[in-house]
Amino acid sequence: MSEIETRSPSLTEQMRDGNLFAEQCPSRDVLKHVTSRWGVLILVALQEGTHRFSDLRRKMGGVSEKMLAQTLQWLEADGFVNRKSYPVVPPHVEYSLTQLGFEVAEQVAGLADWIELNLPRVLASREER
Repeated sequence: MSEIETRSPSLTEQMRDGNLFAEQCPSRDVLKHVTSRWGVLILVALQEGTHRFSDLRRKMGGVSEKMLAQTLQWLEADGFVNRKSYPVVPPHVEYSLTQLGFEVAEQVAGLADWIELNLPRVLASREER
């Protein structure tokens, strides 16, 4: 057998050929939840530690209460966020990352860092058009 026949496909090759491009693949929903504007910001914010709902909303200026709640529910359902509710009045709920959440947060934080570092270049490109 030749080297090509015995070589396992790289992860990138598997992704290109894999189910992510299949219309009905559930990975698309996970991708949507993780890479949405609010999903990225929630994951990056929770890397710093546990936050209450109101703290997250203040930290992420511009997010509606409904959108924040919905995105947190998606991320919790996907296993990235842990929600802890305390039986007190008024309700006290805290959010933190699971181990899986820390792993995916590290990935999207790299993207967020790249965007912030390269924002001047991106904005200059917009102006040229």
